[in-house]
Amino acid sequence: MDIDKRNNILTILLAVLILGLSWYLYRSIVDPYQEVLDEREMVDRERHRMGLVRDALVQYRNIEGSFPPSDGGLDSLVAFLKTNERMVEEGDSLFAFRAPSEYSPDSLVYSPRPPHNRFEYTLNDTIRPNIYLLENPGTDDRIGDLERTTLLNAPSWN
Repeated sequence: MDIDKRNNILTILLAVLILGLSWYLYRSIVDPYQEVLDEREMVDRERHRMGLVRDALVQYRNIEGSFPPSDGGLDSLVAFLKTNERMVEEGDSLFAFRAPSEYSPDSLVYSPRPPHNRFEYTLNDTIRPNIYLLENPGTDDRIGDLERTTLLNAPSWN
């Protein structure tokens, strides 16, 4: 084998190696960043859904006169969204889900993140005004507080 042929073969092999390593380097930078972007999007979707539950709780209080009780509170909220005439007619515009999800009263009280945990709702009706705590299990996100009335409807992430 002459020297020119050997150099051509080595050049081709090194070019393929450089391209392979370049692709590996590119993927090792882009993939973790994409995971961070996906996580941020999921957190935004969860917080948006919790905000929708807060809006539904406020609508419930405005129409029914008080927040739903702690026991079965989110079930009462879903039943209200399904049976109240105004909520049935305007629910999809009042509580617009972020894509790719679509509005459904049944799925309103569940996190969009798999495994789709149900939000936790607790009402403190021993003080006036009544206040509630809405929590997302598995995260530190919450809306409201059970002791401080100044945090009524206030999300923890603002």
